[in-house]
Amino acid sequence: MNKRTDLALESISSKPVSKEIIQKKRGKAFKITEIEIKNDNYLKSIGKGKGIYITLEGNNLSKFSDDYDDMIAEFSEELEKLIPEGDILIAGIGNNDITPDALGPQTANKILATRHLQNEFTSDEEKFLTSLRRVSVFAGGVLGQTGIETAEILKAICNEIKPSGIIVIDALACSDISRLGTTIQISNSGISPGSGVANSRKEISQKVFGIPVIAIGVPTVVDMYTIVSSMTDCEPDKNIPNMIVTPRDIDRLTERASQLISYGINLALQPSLSLDDVKGLF
Repeated sequence: MNKRTDLALESISSKPVSKEIIQKKRGKAFKITEIEIKNDNYLKSIGKGKGIYITLEGNNLSKFSDDYDDMIAEFSEELEKLIPEGDILIAGIGNNDITPDALGPQTANKILATRHLQNEFTSDEEKFLTSLRRVSVFAGGVLGQTGIETAEILKAICNEIKPSGIIVIDALACSDISRLGTTIQISNSGISPGSGVANSRKEISQKVFGIPVIAIGVPTVVDMYTIVSSMTDCEPDKNIPNMIVTPRDIDRLTERASQLISYGINLALQPSLSLDDVKGLF
């Protein structure tokens, strides 16, 4: 059965233990599983190539947990391990007009952009601002809105501003409904926007861009065929049209998940800021 998912944890769950796939467990606020795939041998069989995939499983992200600050800190620590030194470009992927696909743009709206500060502030009193890591932010919609592939836009931006790395945020699909809105995946293998809903666009990865690409996502959708397959172990009737299913509180999920992720990104990029500083920015 072909269960559609963007999560590496779900993709390899049925695969035998292999020396080429290493798993590590840790975490306090989250249950964290780090999967390292040593090569591209599994690219065709599970759809995941060489790279590190960190899955953080926790409480429903649409609710404010008592461990909220710890969740932000733990997510930030995991992300920081993958971020290269130097200037960073943040790209919020998705359609802000479609709530299940709005995670990327909503997260980008809460990122502290600092690339311009060194030119605008020069006095001694403003040295703190100019000492922040240079960060650029972009959220330009999807192909249907712009007529341009997101990868093409990012390529043009990178040619101009030459960042050391890219962080892309996008909504994901999962196969286990218990992971809807409860899971965050961080990966250094890049992303193919829309792949979770069979609408794959041009790849955004280090292979294509020549610099590290870190992908962050939260599952916000699951397709009906996958739900039927998972719950019944039977093939769904393909004469019945497939549907994409999303949680009923998707608006709140998108808002709060994007907030947690943006706080974590800002902390990871600007270690001189405290969590209270970051919370006060937006």
